[in-house]
Amino acid sequence: MNMPDPQAFAATWLSQFTDPKAWEGWTKMASLTTTPAAAHPLAGFLTDAGAGVDQLKLESIRDDYLKKGAQLWQDFVSGKTPELHDRRFSASEWTANPLSAFAAASYLLNSECMLALVDAVETGPRERQKIRFAVQQMVDAMSPANFFATNPEAQKKLLDTKGESLTKGLANMLADLQKGRISQSDESAFEVGRNVGNTPGQVVFENELFQLIQYTPATPTVHSVPLLMIPPCINKFYILDLQPENSLVRYAVEQGNTVFMMSWRNPDRSQAHLRWDDYVETGALRALDVVREITGQEKAHVFGFCVGGTIAATALAVLAARGHQPAASLTLLTTLLDFSDAGLLEVFVDEAQVALREQTLSGGGLMAGRDLATTFSALRPNDLVWNYVQQNYLKGKEPPAFDLLYWNADSTNLPGPMFCWYLRNTYLENKLKTPGALTVCGVPVDLGKIEAPVFMYGSKEDHIVPWQAAYVSMGLLNPGNPKANRFVLGASGHIAGVINPAAKNKRSYWVNDDGGKAAGKTAGNPSPLDDAAWFDGAVEHKGSWWPEWAKFLAQHGGAEVSAPEAPGNAQYTPLEPAPGRYVKARAD
Repeated sequence: MNMPDPQAFAATWLSQFTDPKAWEGWTKMASLTTTPAAAHPLAGFLTDAGAGVDQLKLESIRDDYLKKGAQLWQDFVSGKTPELHDRRFSASEWTANPLSAFAAASYLLNSECMLALVDAVETGPRERQKIRFAVQQMVDAMSPANFFATNPEAQKKLLDTKGESLTKGLANMLADLQKGRISQSDESAFEVGRNVGNTPGQVVFENELFQLIQYTPATPTVHSVPLLMIPPCINKFYILDLQPENSLVRYAVEQGNTVFMMSWRNPDRSQAHLRWDDYVETGALRALDVVREITGQEKAHVFGFCVGGTIAATALAVLAARGHQPAASLTLLTTLLDFSDAGLLEVFVDEAQVALREQTLSGGGLMAGRDLATTFSALRPNDLVWNYVQQNYLKGKEPPAFDLLYWNADSTNLPGPMFCWYLRNTYLENKLKTPGALTVCGVPVDLGKIEAPVFMYGSKEDHIVPWQAAYVSMGLLNPGNPKANRFVLGASGHIAGVINPAAKNKRSYWVNDDGGKAAGKTAGNPSPLDDAAWFDGAVEHKGSWWPEWAKFLAQHGGAEVSAPEAPGNAQYTPLEPAPGRYVKARAD
């Protein structure tokens, strides 16, 4: 595959903004049907979206650009160093060289103009989001920080190390080409079962889809109600059990809970036929049965994280339709049930893209973990792609040891039929929120039929599950008894917000002591607040949200009983030590 030269492409692109004749092409964007797509950079995107830009807005953007460009040039000629309010250019090398400073400032100005044009596009919000995403990808790729010829930090490093940094950078790049991905962490520093995923326990059950781990008690007594944790099947469960100091699993055990964890198998070709129904019936529901049989308890706390939460809620709705209510409580972390606002992932989901996946995968096949990882990295390219290009390749540095990024690189495949069902019925058609719109495991799904108190957590800066969407999703549960729902909002993003150890006392979280309810339209029947009103009434607390969750589990955890003396029981005997072998199978 022939790849274009990014710098040549960037030069051609940016010339559009300095050539007066090019601006004439931009002024024709309102009538795209008569304007060739090659006439301006965004024309192709806008033609596909059937969109244009208002003439007055276009002229305003042009005038602002030309004014700022003229001032930038005047400052350069007079020897004034531009201010670079962007962390990519925060190093002193960028301002020490006037040419580098001017190049960075020019790039930022052109980027500002291009994104302003996108924001001015007259189209629907989803179409605009797709256009902005595509342009943002190009803008980020064209940063002068990404090329050795225009990166003064890399050039200085070359001189300081007498060429060693370049040699090392090339070696890093070749090694990554062998792996097929960019190294984000020193992967030699970690090993699953040695220093990540090493909370003591035993695998007490397995089938073709998952292993079930029962963790060793850390307290002499435990709450009688056990806890079943259902992690995402995208990536691996040990995000919840990293190192001892930041393991949510270990914390839950130390709070006096009998904790079970599903460890999803990393699918290979033999499992390419598995469906969403299999992940619910053979996965979550089978795990719940085993937990109850081992502990002898009628009910269990059910916990789900991200897509694991979607699976957990679907499974409980299936049981509700069958007349069973086995959940003592339901905990959902950064989970979507109502997919009306699916964050940045919406740019990858439309009828054409889903139909293409169905054509290639719905009859059997694997959605490669590497492709999924690339998709998620594209959501934050400066942090998860270009930062490592600059550090690892241009400067020849080794990435530091970071357990979260080690986990992030440990990808998992997904069975094609399961993946396609998930895309169409949730992200594209958003059927899960509508009672009876979906049939799963042979029964109609109605999330409102689940009878269990709910703890819903969202992360304030989550770009995968916007917290407002998590909050709205909570409204599908206990519709007749909203007081049974509790929402907690944590700082940071999709993963870092969740993995916020209580002992470190970092970040903060928000709770609304009114329980997220309005002051009651009718006596005794308060109505849920919308997300903005909830946040306006919320109180910020310093530290981790984990203790709030621990209190919730204890409140619904039943009596104190002696901790189990051994894992499993006569029927379910230990098979191997935690974390088990399923989690160690790599997709690449």
